[in-house]
Amino acid sequence: MRWLSALLLPLCLTATACTSGSYDLLETAAMSPRFQDTDPQHFDGKTPHRHEVHGIDVSKWNGDVDWRQVKKSGVAFVFIKATEGKDMLDPRFKDYWQGASDADIPHAAYHFYYFCSSADEQADWFIRNVPRDANLLPPVLDVEWNPTSPTCRLRPDPATVRAEMQRFMRRIEAHYGKRPIIYTSVDFHRDNLEGAFKDHHFWVRAVAQHPSIVYPERRWSFWQYTSTGVIPGISGETDINVFAGTQKNWQNWLAAVSK
Repeated sequence: MRWLSALLLPLCLTATACTSGSYDLLETAAMSPRFQDTDPQHFDGKTPHRHEVHGIDVSKWNGDVDWRQVKKSGVAFVFIKATEGKDMLDPRFKDYWQGASDADIPHAAYHFYYFCSSADEQADWFIRNVPRDANLLPPVLDVEWNPTSPTCRLRPDPATVRAEMQRFMRRIEAHYGKRPIIYTSVDFHRDNLEGAFKDHHFWVRAVAQHPSIVYPERRWSFWQYTSTGVIPGISGETDINVFAGTQKNWQNWLAAVSK
């Protein structure tokens, strides 16, 4: 499956759909929000609602989910929290994984990285708990600082961070046959990732400004634009994301990563 990893990024880029700047070409007249938001931002006119493909990410905090209602609402993909560190499994992961599958929503598992455990320990834990199913999105490595963690507030130097990430992702890619997506936040990216991992898809958090402002040199594929979204089928607030390209780009990319 190594050939597939080499295909993913070029496919997105040659479709002129996956750079932080190219999406401004999607500008149109004012658009109505795809989903409600209890604390909407305007992003200086570069609204995420200009993007055609929206999805969500969920963890145990989202509670019960009616996945068929979620699918009916227009959600095109979902990232599901699976593991954290070397020994934590999200208690809703298996239910969410099955629910998204039953509703035929493209989905992927994500791992929240702890710098107090080794890359191999965490890769082993993720592999033990996440099925190697076909027709899924690539797995996700979630890297961000967590200053409120009760167990791990270690902040290694950037070289160590990148080396650990690389080790973890090589293990995951070898097992699942798909190059992992990297999720990150503004401060972590600034501290560790600028200019790095250009051969990976990035999923970036930017809830106050457009990614082109806070990640000016980063090509990104997914943008988490709110944590206060309202999604039919889910009680309470939900993270909402957009895919960088058009609906046609999405279908092409989905077909490639699902092989």
